[in-house]
Amino acid sequence: MSSAKWKILPFETAVQSRGAGSSGLAQKEWLAQGKFPIIGQGAEDIEGWTDREDLLLTPAPAVVLYGGHTRRAKHVSQPFVPGPNVKILQPSSAIDSKFLFYFLTYLPIESKGYADHFPLVRKCDVPVPPLPEQQRIVGILDEAFEGIATAKANAEKNVQNARELYASVLENLFTDSVDDCETVEFGELIDTLTDYHANGSYEVLKQNVELRDTEDFAWMVRSTDFEKDFRNEMRYITKAAYDFLTKSRIFGGEIIMSKIGNAGKVYLMPEITRPCSLAMNLFLIRLNEDRASNKYVYRYLKSKRGEAQILAKLKGVATQTITKESVRSLRIPLLPRDIQDRFVSKLENVEAETQRLEAIYRQKLADLDELKKTVLQKAFNGELAEVHP
Repeated sequence: MSSAKWKILPFETAVQSRGAGSSGLAQKEWLAQGKFPIIGQGAEDIEGWTDREDLLLTPAPAVVLYGGHTRRAKHVSQPFVPGPNVKILQPSSAIDSKFLFYFLTYLPIESKGYADHFPLVRKCDVPVPPLPEQQRIVGILDEAFEGIATAKANAEKNVQNARELYASVLENLFTDSVDDCETVEFGELIDTLTDYHANGSYEVLKQNVELRDTEDFAWMVRSTDFEKDFRNEMRYITKAAYDFLTKSRIFGGEIIMSKIGNAGKVYLMPEITRPCSLAMNLFLIRLNEDRASNKYVYRYLKSKRGEAQILAKLKGVATQTITKESVRSLRIPLLPRDIQDRFVSKLENVEAETQRLEAIYRQKLADLDELKKTVLQKAFNGELAEVHP
């Protein structure tokens, strides 16, 4: 049926809404196990559990929950306890609850950050085809989304398999290569170990995007930059500050280690195109390259053996740290220098294949998300035929 023949109702006419308000259970009171599921605006279908029967809601037969902050809709037909600040929506008799759920999933509400988006939802009109047509659309969407969910689960599993392949090769190589070789203290291999960093007096905390187009700035590298492959917003320091900070300059290829906050986490500095300096709370490690390859030592420190050593050196409970002395005392299996290079070459080949497979599977995930959007768009344009992922 063409959407031109559908009724259009204001949201407030089509849907009765109320907030969870005081009946929403605060997250600090959630349990890992309990009698009743807690359903709110988070990513998981069930976010926690509780024994609070006084807060229990029983849909008749179903309601739709909407997270004003997350713009996430959920269709709920089982007894549940609502999470905090979630909207509980009961459609009018003219609207199938599952149809409303799919409409809210489709609804293109632009993100305003953590603001409450529900006032924007309330301004929208709801398309209302006859109930038989709604049920036909819901049936097709259910089937299509079940297929998409299965395909996404398979793709995500393939991503995990690719990562496990690399981890397995890494561990096997170290097991086969280093069990009987000499180990030395890390300090014997280090030329430079510094945590020197600039402070506010040298204008290091400028996050001025306009500086990108000039030559008068350098990057201040943080651990978060590694986590996002240097795609996030970099922090900047002035060129004058960089010139002053001779001990914390980074040239590419160095080993970086967090000394506080994810303490002991290890990174390998990639090639860089801009002058860089070290941020606070990081160690910059340069090795004697005649004895040890940065790439080889980095991979050892990322292996289960290396990580176990680092973990044993951490100090503190609430906030863990690692000291220079602890870093220097780590034991490194020292293969002959040429064998280190062959070792790294094998791992880089596996890494390249792993990254290739991950890229394929991540593109599959992106394509499935796009398919989901396309199916929903067709549904609410009255153009929905059978769709298969």
